[in-house]
Amino acid sequence: MLVHEVAAGFGYDYNDATPDWVHPFIHLILILAPALLILVGTYFALRGILKLWRRRRGTKVHPEPIRGLDSSLFSSVLRYSKKQQALMIMLSLIAMPILYLTLELPKQIVNNALDSDRFPVVVLGQNVDQLVFLMLLCGLYLLAILLNGLNKYGLNVFKGYVAERFLRRFRLLVYRQWRSDPDSSDKSEIIPILAQEVEPVGGFAADMLTLPILQGGTLLTILLFMFVQDPVLGAAALTVLPIQLVLLPKLQRKVNALSRTRIKEVRLLGRQLSDHLRDQHSNSIGLLPTSARFRELEHVRRKIFRLKFFIKALNNFLTALTPFLFYSLGGYFVIEGRITLGALVAVLAAHKDFSAPLKELFRYYQTLEDTRIRYKEINGFFANSSQSSGKVQADDSALEKASQSEQSPLRKTTLSFEGPGALATQ
Repeated sequence: MLVHEVAAGFGYDYNDATPDWVHPFIHLILILAPALLILVGTYFALRGILKLWRRRRGTKVHPEPIRGLDSSLFSSVLRYSKKQQALMIMLSLIAMPILYLTLELPKQIVNNALDSDRFPVVVLGQNVDQLVFLMLLCGLYLLAILLNGLNKYGLNVFKGYVAERFLRRFRLLVYRQWRSDPDSSDKSEIIPILAQEVEPVGGFAADMLTLPILQGGTLLTILLFMFVQDPVLGAAALTVLPIQLVLLPKLQRKVNALSRTRIKEVRLLGRQLSDHLRDQHSNSIGLLPTSARFRELEHVRRKIFRLKFFIKALNNFLTALTPFLFYSLGGYFVIEGRITLGALVAVLAAHKDFSAPLKELFRYYQTLEDTRIRYKEINGFFANSSQSSGKVQADDSALEKASQSEQSPLRKTTLSFEGPGALATQ
């Protein structure tokens, strides 16, 4: 059978002594889950290629809505922080071998320092007893933890520097664009844009490349460690991943739509409050519409909270299913002598760290979509303002040319207005 051949390829052979309850687990781990993962991965790859092809096909040259910023968020961030991004990527890659040491050393402590009778052992040409060898491994583990902590501290501090530097530049560019368009009809909306909407964009600038590389590398390092301990248990860690890849992005798209609605509601609220403050002689005008806007904003935010917490609960439940496979199937492997107890303990500890980068990657996807929406809305705000200002300037230019033609003795011109803002010369 196919399942038996795949299991034999992973180093696990069926026999008459194998319990019946192991068979469904092997089918799920080695056949069903990998097939779903390949299917989901192929679907996302094809969808990404199709989206990229459509984007390139429909690419048109547009003037920059904000001078100094590109229409793409990634291009704008790389434009001002290319060297810093390269340095953060290098620090992220350095963390991978250190992480592997923090996973491997506990297994060595359990198997070779505690559960072993081969003492004394030779270390660097010296014979050491069990206690000295234990202290030596513990010292190496402490050093690996210290190096890992220092690397994360330096990376986080530098990320904060990059985020604040890009945020300051982004705010200045937005403010300069707003100042260059004094005829904008939406002056009051610049306050929430500068105070709230640009903040997540600046914070995302530091995580744009570093976070997926760091957390993705952490995920692959932990997965490699699990496969080294036992291929079947390593494959078991990926069992619920296809379900997470299918369900969570769909739910996140609903959150993104609600986030887009919330941004528009906040802007409308700012415009209403600005109009109400200008009309100081009437305190009652605008109270009911403003109260209705408050209720609508509360309604949207409640929907966002419900969806976000449902996504979190679903992800936690799916993540908790994998340790069940480790305890049951891994425990059986320990009893049968396939793996050591230290290897099982190390796999369980590694999976505890395995779920953290996976959550960070899903959170990165959420932040990426939310930040793209904010960046697109900010650019759209100034693009609409530029179009309105350009239309007014075009109308003024047409009126000026018409008046000059009317004064010329060589040409008789009749002016007729067809609706507001439209000018026809006959």
